[in-house]
Amino acid sequence: MLTSARNVFPVTVSAVHPGAINDEIILNMDGGQEVVASITQASTKRLGLAPGKKALALIKASFVILLEDAGDWLLSTRNQFTGTVKAVRPGAVNTEVDMELPGGQTLCAIITLASAEKLKLAPGSTVTAAVKASHVIVAVQK
Repeated sequence: MLTSARNVFPVTVSAVHPGAINDEIILNMDGGQEVVASITQASTKRLGLAPGKKALALIKASFVILLEDAGDWLLSTRNQFTGTVKAVRPGAVNTEVDMELPGGQTLCAIITLASAEKLKLAPGSTVTAAVKASHVIVAVQK
């Protein structure tokens, strides 16, 4: 799939939890990471999501929030990925940060230059990425 989303992960649906309006979709990435998506019931049905279904999880880099001390806090954000910073590419306004997850996948975040400087991000540092479940897009092949 060609997409502008920087983060595209092959996943397998492990569970579908129906809700009144939105369903909670539990997705497993290669390497064991879990991704939770919150999508409408209509989308769940249209995509044919059920345990065992192969899909893609798409996350825009600008939807990723980086935290340096997430282990000290309980967050309401369902998706939390702790990894190691691989690369930091500062721009005039924003900074692109690539982090390696435990399963070997790369997660990219676009944050402000000021935030990157405040966090003192550098290759090798540990960081946690937080992504709201409603910011995860699920795609399946036709």
